[in-house]
Amino acid sequence: MDTPTRHLHNNYAEQQSRPQESVGAARRNSTAAIRLAAERVFARRGFHGARMAEIAAEAGLPKANLHYYCGTKEQLYRVVLESILTQWLDTAAEWIVPERHPAEALSGYIRAKMAHARQYPEASRIFAGELLRGAPLIMPFLAGALRQRVAEMSAVIAGWSARGWMETVPPTHLFFTIWAMTQTYADFDVQIRAVLGTQKIDEDAFAAATTMVTAMVLRGCGIPAVA
Repeated sequence: MDTPTRHLHNNYAEQQSRPQESVGAARRNSTAAIRLAAERVFARRGFHGARMAEIAAEAGLPKANLHYYCGTKEQLYRVVLESILTQWLDTAAEWIVPERHPAEALSGYIRAKMAHARQYPEASRIFAGELLRGAPLIMPFLAGALRQRVAEMSAVIAGWSARGWMETVPPTHLFFTIWAMTQTYADFDVQIRAVLGTQKIDEDAFAAATTMVTAMVLRGCGIPAVA
């Protein structure tokens, strides 16, 4: 990890002049504010359109602080992308485990993915935007950590099939399908709102979508729905 990126994750430079506890709290508050502000700006502007000055203003911090914690725009963008993917993968790892029945596991995973789409749509749009431009900054993560995690979860899916808990399906394509169906409610919310004739995808619409996506996945895998 390069020095500016390391600053964003774990910066101890101010310890010389402040008590350790207050420095740690200030660092956590600043880095959290920067990441959230960066998500909003990158989602609105894309990587090329985003400006560090706008991210700093969104975070309520001086621009100098932004450079101090994260270095360049490219380094900040990479940190944001990796944070998004790590959160998604941690959620998957919580649900896709051998000891769960696939009805419970896949239903829980879909609910979690739909909740992410509703609560953090900017994160999904940033990720989609990076993929559409060829993933130049996140490709090592995709080909490394993501590929490894998907391989591990695919082994869990194969184990469920071997135990007769579900039909045999291509595990990687099952994940692609779940991601496509759930993330569309963040990435293409403009289209969905237009068709629904509403200004916002409300709680009832998300609940209906979650029920439908879950049913489609479970039926497609030959799994009885959770009672």
